[in-house]
Amino acid sequence: MSYEPTPGLPHVDATTPPVLTLPGPIPRARVPELCDDVGRLLERTGARAVVCDVTRLGPPGLQTVDLLARLQLAARRAGGGVRLRDPDPSLRALLDLVGLRFEVEGETEEGEPALGVEEEVEPGEAAF
Repeated sequence: MSYEPTPGLPHVDATTPPVLTLPGPIPRARVPELCDDVGRLLERTGARAVVCDVTRLGPPGLQTVDLLARLQLAARRAGGGVRLRDPDPSLRALLDLVGLRFEVEGETEEGEPALGVEEEVEPGEAAF
């Protein structure tokens, strides 16, 4: 995806990461351009992650896995990461099968309690 840089200083909102919408099946020739876009978005916004909207990617396959792996690598090289928005359950299963782990928008991180959930402390234990 290409975008027009805005003149002046960019508006940085640390609570809202930039979103890259991946429309339909992506031809292999566009993958390097999308990787560059991810790096530019992270550098321009100062965000820690780019949200990739994968709702319109179509049925998942190894080409989709390759694309997402390359986007994640580009994001890591730029000091960030990739978070998926609305991945299809079959895409998540395929990513798990090949051993790729992505954060999914709206899910809590592993080992983190969901918002609003408090852990119970036994009497006599120190609360953290």
